Amino acid sequence: MKVILALGNPGEKYTNTRHNAGFLVIDKFASENNAVFCNKPKFSADIAELNISGEKILLVKPTTFYNEVGISARAILDFYKLTLDDLLIIHDDTALDFGKIRTRKGGRDAGSNGLKSLHAHVGSDFWHIRIGTDNLLRRQVGDVDFVLGKFNSDEQKILQSWILPESINLIEKFINGTIEPFSIKY
Repeated sequence: MKVILALGNPGEKYTNTRHNAGFLVIDKFASENNAVFCNKPKFSADIAELNISGEKILLVKPTTFYNEVGISARAILDFYKLTLDDLLIIHDDTALDFGKIRTRKGGRDAGSNGLKSLHAHVGSDFWHIRIGTDNLLRRQVGDVDFVLGKFNSDEQKILQSWILPESINLIEKFINGTIEPFSIKY
């Protein structure tokens, strides 16, 4: 079994915000695989289940806010008796330029409160897909307003044409065990 957990904030208010880049990816992957999310309160998450090549895959969107996603990850790992090798986290990263995607296993939280929560609840040795969101606007409005701000129209085009397909390709590599650390830019 594999768990693909996306970081984001629940609710319409946060749709298409930079902090919900992970939710955008996992929603697209679920749509392409005809998977439907259902609320699972015991996991503090909306979860879609699918089967790929005989393996059960859980797509997870925590219903906690971004800063408390570790609660959901811990509940799922404990219930299914999984290890961090079975976990892929997809999240935005303001330390990376917009259009850059980086994969790695482990690492520091780089100031991300979502990663801090995960590290506190489950540890840090899991795979990441980091989606770069940084641009000059961040220096003008500050980090909180920036990550809670919506992608502009040019960013939306790049998200749809490149970032989402590349991220989905990386999810597929994680599922089939061929994911490797790398960095790629649009």
